[in-house]
Amino acid sequence: MRLRRIAARWIRRDGHLRRVIRLRGSPAAAHGKPVLIRRESPSDAAVIRAITDAAFAPAPAPAEAPTGQAPTGQITAEAWLVDELRGSPAWLPALSLVATTPGGDVIGHVLCTRAHVGEAPVLALGPLSVRPDRQRHGVGSALVHAVLGAAEALGEPLVALLGDPGYYHRFGFRLSAGYQITPPEPEWHAHFQVRALTACAPSLRGAFTSPDPFNRLP
Repeated sequence: MRLRRIAARWIRRDGHLRRVIRLRGSPAAAHGKPVLIRRESPSDAAVIRAITDAAFAPAPAPAEAPTGQAPTGQITAEAWLVDELRGSPAWLPALSLVATTPGGDVIGHVLCTRAHVGEAPVLALGPLSVRPDRQRHGVGSALVHAVLGAAEALGEPLVALLGDPGYYHRFGFRLSAGYQITPPEPEWHAHFQVRALTACAPSLRGAFTSPDPFNRLP
């Protein structure tokens, strides 16, 4: 199972280079400009793709490694992933949120999709994307708080992600080992985190299964 990439890091496994995708974190933002949060609408798909693509534009890769683009070669893997999740059974429309300016311009996006711990339904958070010119201005934090609040209101038990513990700790995420939840890949232990919500039962433990599109990342 592969939910790969952190901010474009390469690991060698079985003699082959593999990319690992992990949610990017950023230092505490300087909150200044107002941000509004709403659900994604059908007309938002193209701008969400563009924002995700821009937010995850790959840094220069090792000469031996591919560029990290999606199968089309036109967009990043994260932008491809959002499109694939939108068309999958894991998609939850109420948990795909956009951040906008007061004028209505979309400047960020976050989503949670259906995942499982054992047989129990839980949520996978990501990708989280903010337009580059609005990064480090509190947009990402506003999106995370909003999607966690929406998940809580819907009675979801738990949200999981792969990311920087130093960043996501502020939202209540803790390493999954403390909840006896096993990440899909053993090497994720240091970065795989969960946020227990009110509906989380103590018996919720076991192996985490990501939505299928994560397993088909290029």
